[in-house]
Amino acid sequence: MELVFQNTLTKRKDPFKPIESGKVRMYVCGPTVYNYFHIGNARPFIIFDIARRYLEYRGYSVKYIQNFTDIDDKIIKRAHEEGKSWKEIAEKYIEAYFEDADALKIKRASFYPRATEHIKEMIEIISRLIEKGHAYIVDGDVYYDVLSFPEYGKLSGKSINELEAGARVEPDPKKKNPLDFALWKRAKEGEPYWESPWGKGRPGWHIECSAMSMKHLGETIDIHAGGEDLIFPHHENEIAQSEGATGKPFCNYWLHNGYLLINEEKMSKSLGNILTARELREKYPAEVLRMFMLSAHYRHPINFSDDTLKQAESGQRRIQNAFLNLKEALSASELVNPVSKEDFKFSGEIEEIKLKFEESMDDDLNTPEALASIFDLVKSINLYLGETTNPKRSILEKAINLLEGINDVFGIIKMDEKLPLEVSEIEKLIKERELARKERNWEKADSIRSFLLSKGIILEDTPAGTRWKLK
Repeated sequence: MELVFQNTLTKRKDPFKPIESGKVRMYVCGPTVYNYFHIGNARPFIIFDIARRYLEYRGYSVKYIQNFTDIDDKIIKRAHEEGKSWKEIAEKYIEAYFEDADALKIKRASFYPRATEHIKEMIEIISRLIEKGHAYIVDGDVYYDVLSFPEYGKLSGKSINELEAGARVEPDPKKKNPLDFALWKRAKEGEPYWESPWGKGRPGWHIECSAMSMKHLGETIDIHAGGEDLIFPHHENEIAQSEGATGKPFCNYWLHNGYLLINEEKMSKSLGNILTARELREKYPAEVLRMFMLSAHYRHPINFSDDTLKQAESGQRRIQNAFLNLKEALSASELVNPVSKEDFKFSGEIEEIKLKFEESMDDDLNTPEALASIFDLVKSINLYLGETTNPKRSILEKAINLLEGINDVFGIIKMDEKLPLEVSEIEKLIKERELARKERNWEKADSIRSFLLSKGIILEDTPAGTRWKLK
């Protein structure tokens, strides 16, 4: 098996070969900290958390950097609105980011650099770009000259003319070209500023990531990731300024996730459909939200709605119940018992499913296919536990180990959850209820259903018999 990524730069699936054997240098664009992050931001945070976890599952040591943009027009605006300093606003929402990200089981990055802690590095890169003829100074502002970089547009796959025609760029008489972008902004009255060779000011947005990535990961990195809305201009500009300064490739693999829609529409303030991760995690467990994110391939759009969340919730519950049933069976299993044909069959299925999971993930992180293999495992678990009188301990452990390994990547099982009642007790009550129903003792049947519901156990009467699941 070979791990491949759909590389935005090359427009094809490329076999993954890190710069340094066994080690991965990965940079993911983080939030601008002026508000709580929304569900659209949560998608890349969760998806590339899973990418990082899968690389670690495959044995790589991953140095994972995610930045905080802690100075920006939006932060300054929010500070004025709330009557606070920009530093207070940044600190407030960095703290909120960690609360929400931790709640969503997003693994902490190796390091979280802040833009304001890297002003020196940004000034050094800008100075090199000026020296090499890639940037020019106008009245204390410094702009990148995109025409000085012949490969500009290689990430988005568009020419300068196409980018000019499609860009929403406000006319600026200071610029040589409408696509030229600010590396350094001259300070306005009342705004925070830093000293520079070009006067008081602050960095442009794009230069931040180049400076932080190069300082913490080196001049060439393995993976740079973010939402597809960042391809142009942000990531295109990162390439231009980084490679213009160093003369080396900036990044070998560019990964971009598709948009998240709300009821088939893009999120926007005008539609009033912006949902924060903070609001959603109060309604849904982290495991369900992560399950939802995995349900579509990361490069494709995904639609957030009550129906898709219910589907994710139902799917997650099936996997959770199978895991709990395995644990329950393991605790009740005998230390020694003979190997049955069901044991051999289930053991072989576990190995096949593990292989399918890894093949799916190796194919550009195909999480929908990987999830399908997990549901195959759930089906096999249910059949095995239903058909086997004395499940073999080593086989149960093998299945549990596989689910735990998958969960280390996906984070969709609540590992510390326990059944509110013993399985044998639940099944005993179901049989009592079935007998009561046959005898038309509806009061007793309803009483048993209500009791189980109070314990978080839902009964479903089907033509094949009564099934139960956790609420």
